[in-house]
Amino acid sequence: MSGAADRPITLLIAALGGEGGGVLTDWIVNAAHRKGLPVQATSIPGVAQRTGATTYYIEIFPTPTAELGGRTPILALSPSVGEVDLMVASEFLEAGRAIAGGFVTPDRTTLIASTHRVFTVDEKIEMGDGRFDLGRLFKAAREQAARAVLFDAEQCARDSRSVINSVLLGAIAGSGLLPIVPADFEAGISAEGKAVDSNLAGFRAGLAAVRQDSQVAAAKERKRADPRVDAASVEARITQFPEAAREVLGHGVRRLVDYQDARYAALYFDRLEPFRAGDAQVLRETARHLAVRMSFEDIIRVAQAKTRPERIERILKEAGAFKGEPVVITEFFKPGIRELADLLPPALAHALLAWAGRTGRLDKSHLGMEVKTSTVNGFLRVWLLARLRGYRRLTFRFAEEQRAIDAWLDLVRRAAALDRALALEVAECARLIKGYGDTHLRGTRNFARIVEAVIAPALARGTAAAGAAKAVAKARTAALADPEGESLDQALAPIATPRAGKLAAE
Repeated sequence: MSGAADRPITLLIAALGGEGGGVLTDWIVNAAHRKGLPVQATSIPGVAQRTGATTYYIEIFPTPTAELGGRTPILALSPSVGEVDLMVASEFLEAGRAIAGGFVTPDRTTLIASTHRVFTVDEKIEMGDGRFDLGRLFKAAREQAARAVLFDAEQCARDSRSVINSVLLGAIAGSGLLPIVPADFEAGISAEGKAVDSNLAGFRAGLAAVRQDSQVAAAKERKRADPRVDAASVEARITQFPEAAREVLGHGVRRLVDYQDARYAALYFDRLEPFRAGDAQVLRETARHLAVRMSFEDIIRVAQAKTRPERIERILKEAGAFKGEPVVITEFFKPGIRELADLLPPALAHALLAWAGRTGRLDKSHLGMEVKTSTVNGFLRVWLLARLRGYRRLTFRFAEEQRAIDAWLDLVRRAAALDRALALEVAECARLIKGYGDTHLRGTRNFARIVEAVIAPALARGTAAAGAAKAVAKARTAALADPEGESLDQALAPIATPRAGKLAAE
């Protein structure tokens, strides 16, 4: 046990609003009181809109008051860096905050953290993928904690039809750090008389999760849907590429077979062939972004995602529906003329877009639809749309995307011949292009502006221009910062102004 007999055991809990962190703290404090242990707890309120958690700090002296001979231990009101025995985080990023704050140390701290995510405001407003890197969190948790117990407490709560604070209480009891046995916590829950069956179920689920091997539990939490690749000959091409890129290539080929077919996955390898003998990091990053670009979002892809059995199962679990209970799932669609044109053959799409442009309806006309996929009729409508995957090759959007992808790859290839850093930044610019409709249009336009103002001039000079990579990175970051393009305007202004002055002088 981390806590010695002559000092208190220290617990720090970080919980989001509505997760019952205060109730969890009360359970621990009440259990300590019932055991006759000196205990003290304080809380520091968090802030709204998911920018931080409320923290609860508890100190428990491991010797009962009756055995202290009239002495009273002095218990602190707030945690000290490097002196926390047990850190509990109800959400994974909060574990990261605690680690960054120095409250998790490899010589002392047991970290219990739920691996599910509730995204912060900053993550949500990012134009690109603003999510924090989970790989970094897992790595930091294992390296910085004396023991890391990582599992999806939110999923445990759903499965046991309980709430997350009772699951975390079970995890705390299972850690063995407190001089309070699980039976004492169960007795306290029963004595409280509130949602006893539910809270006991959650407590036992958390207890069972902690008693499993923590590394196995963490691996299960990171597991992703991995569709089987039927075309073994296509997947076998992975071994032809450097070891450093094979993991990314494996994810990429499975993603593209699921998205389209084995032939499309083979094209993925064909496109990466010019990079195979070059810099390993350039190959890896290009392969990562290429897999995402080739699996671009269109209406067919959206329908495919909405009809996956695992998604429907997840919705039912989140709704807390018992077996046989009716649940209504309504999907909201609002395609515009651009999205409709994406599904047409190129000739028809060009005609529709030209007509919409002449009549002023291009960005103003939308078709609002509400489809109840919990009904047979509604599900079949979306399911049949997803079955158009084979037709996708004939669509306007598919043709446009393939041309754009090849043009981007050519820029990366040319940049790699000049400067590794520039090639990596050009590859990273693929983050700008995502989604469909207005989102896709804005990203495409911003990418084109960066190519014209920064990338193309650097490549035209034929030598590795100093600062070119940094200029691309700055422009890309600015483009991702806001949807209106004002930040990009500011980033490109210093580049455009000197060129204009030079032309005027000539």
